Amino acid sequence: MGNPTGFLEISRVPFERRPVDERIHDWKEVYRDFPEDKLKAQASRCMDCGVPFCHQGCPLGNIIPDWNDLVFRDRWKDALQRLFATNNFPEFTGRICPAPCEGSCVLGINADPVTIKNVEVSIIDRAFKEGWVRPAPPAVRTGKKVAVVGSGPAGLAAAAQLNQAGHWVTVFERADRIGGLLRYGIPEFKMEKAVLDRRLNIMTEEGVKFRTNANVGANVSVDELRRDFDAVLLAGGSTAPRDLPVPGRKLNGVHFAMEYLPLQNKRCEGDTIEDSKFITAKDKRVVIIGGGDTGADCLGTAHRQGARSIVQFELLPRPPAERAADNPWPNWPNIFRTSSAHEEGGDREFSVLTTSFTGGSGKVERLHAVRVEFVDRQMQEVPGSEFTLEADLVLLAMGFLGPERSGMLDQLGVKITDRGNVATDAEKMTSVPGDFAAGDMSRGQSLVVWAIKEGRVAARCIDKYLMGATDLP
Repeated sequence: MGNPTGFLEISRVPFERRPVDERIHDWKEVYRDFPEDKLKAQASRCMDCGVPFCHQGCPLGNIIPDWNDLVFRDRWKDALQRLFATNNFPEFTGRICPAPCEGSCVLGINADPVTIKNVEVSIIDRAFKEGWVRPAPPAVRTGKKVAVVGSGPAGLAAAAQLNQAGHWVTVFERADRIGGLLRYGIPEFKMEKAVLDRRLNIMTEEGVKFRTNANVGANVSVDELRRDFDAVLLAGGSTAPRDLPVPGRKLNGVHFAMEYLPLQNKRCEGDTIEDSKFITAKDKRVVIIGGGDTGADCLGTAHRQGARSIVQFELLPRPPAERAADNPWPNWPNIFRTSSAHEEGGDREFSVLTTSFTGGSGKVERLHAVRVEFVDRQMQEVPGSEFTLEADLVLLAMGFLGPERSGMLDQLGVKITDRGNVATDAEKMTSVPGDFAAGDMSRGQSLVVWAIKEGRVAARCIDKYLMGATDLP
């Protein structure tokens, strides 16, 4: 503990975002560089608690007090090793994880928590800049082959771990590029894809094989996987979106968020997409239904595309500014938050239920809604609160219901839980021997940090299944 009184003397200072008028005209990440001396000061706020609840808050169990202290002491390489001890991809979590660790920070009981996430991403970004992150292929190969279906954070984490154990790993991705939601769900302004590509380049040099445009159950047969691989990991994510079955839903201009976001990401990658096939918010009155992270991603994207106006609806009431009595530390604080996209403009409405869409010539022109309230946890419409809003583009960002059933899952014959996810046992194995599942596909829609955790656990289980024992963490 380099500065025992740091948490008493130094206030929390998060990363500074670029001015709104500047950043909405480009797709670069929103944050400015943070001076090293200020970062060390922030790291010194860590109290080195006797019981560090940030470990409990982080699904990966990141050794946070250690690398905070090491950064303060200018021991960056040692801090990097502490990061990699529990997390394959701190450059991802340091950018897009909502930081449940900070919600559990002991300092947060009566003060602002440590800026854990900012310290994390600074360590890994410096490591890449200094050339400390280099390919490290395994010294020995086991001869075993593992197929990983899905290249999101769970699949990539499992692939990295299994490759480290010496197995030959092939990752199958049905899209044209590797990365899953990291590639086509997260906008550039939250994580530039060069960050993803540099990690994929290292994994390739370490021996992981990637196959794109490989849709298992369609142009890649299930029989091929079972014939050519000793184990299969299903990590395809929770990709079946929650729909809004109301009158007018089929009008042109009403789209799922994951129909909208990937198109802009593809253009940012340099792809040519015909205007007739591109969904844009330019000069349109936009309504986003869903108040979570995906809705905020749509909001920031619509700002950069030049929307005429934007309103974001959330069915639930507005969260409180401070923790409620039934939401004590160290639980995740269910409080009102403002993302970078919300800073950039648009209106936010809470307790709103969309009832229908209307329009002309097959296009949406109006959204009809009503205010709601929750009494004894039961939603009730507020009498006389109906209203209509003009809309040219409606984006549905209401979450996901589970993995897609048709195709691969039906052909594999794996059991599905009552919640619609792939059922697994304590060893992450499905009902089919040799087939495992991890990430959102088995857990349900969750955080990037949980996906990486799931991938690491699945890799350990697969290694044990193949070899009879495992040394993977």
